[in-house]
Amino acid sequence: MVNQLFICGALFLASFHGIHSLKICSFNVRTFGKSKAAKEGILDVLVKIISRCDLLLMMEIKDSSNQAFPALMRRLNNHGNRNEYTYIISERLGMNTYKEQYAFIYRSKLLSVKRSYQYPNSLPDNEDVFAREPFVVWFSSRHTSVKDFVIIPLHSMPDSSACEIDALYDVYTAMRRHWKAKYFILMGDFNADCGYVRRKDWKNIRLRNDTNFVWLIGDDIDTTVKESTHCAYDRIVIRGGKLLKAVVPNSAKIFNFKEAYGMTERQALNVSDHFPVEVDLQESYGFYSWLKSLKGLKG
Repeated sequence: MVNQLFICGALFLASFHGIHSLKICSFNVRTFGKSKAAKEGILDVLVKIISRCDLLLMMEIKDSSNQAFPALMRRLNNHGNRNEYTYIISERLGMNTYKEQYAFIYRSKLLSVKRSYQYPNSLPDNEDVFAREPFVVWFSSRHTSVKDFVIIPLHSMPDSSACEIDALYDVYTAMRRHWKAKYFILMGDFNADCGYVRRKDWKNIRLRNDTNFVWLIGDDIDTTVKESTHCAYDRIVIRGGKLLKAVVPNSAKIFNFKEAYGMTERQALNVSDHFPVEVDLQESYGFYSWLKSLKGLKG
């Protein structure tokens, strides 16, 4: 009886601290800036979406005023999250006057940043290949079975998406050599479907042809909000055997906030024309192996 009470208490503490799994999300929020943030209800919906995730890559931040994103973070941390979230954000990236930022929003109790690196836009082998160069971040988590992993984000330009997705292979190779890291997640709005990447293009994309990279969001998944479209634009790609084993089965999917929050298509499109994509990583093997062994004891 004592052992049973102890196990139940330990399981409760594990649940309380949120270490059953780590939810990683990627979301193109579609032209997020001061005017969008001022629209009624938009920040509230975004807060609900982000609050589901332990780590969220946010793309298409067009906040030249530097007011919209800080306002979102304040709303997020005041919405029952008790200042749980912090962030790391890139510089403004892009060609000419069109600029965007990548941001990683994450729970500071569960994750920390080991290093970050802004991939350059001019290298001998791939000069200016990226419209918005990846802002690469190496995260550490003591609660998951894989203790650290690198995330390489991409929001591609539609007309050059095949070339940009292929060039992610070079980013991966450079970062693995530079940091000696083993585990990688490549994710974002790749624009990887519906005329931007055609079937014949895939044979020239190294990230797809190298079987060490596992594509968790398949070609048949619709990541778009519009009912008239069916495109797998947003993707999550894993590299590293141990990291792949840590993926919770069937957790890689879209989050249909339109259905979840009872929104009309027009209301949902005011938030974004993309659904977030997500995947869960398993908790620490050691902790739950210990609990499992305790379950075999007689009370």
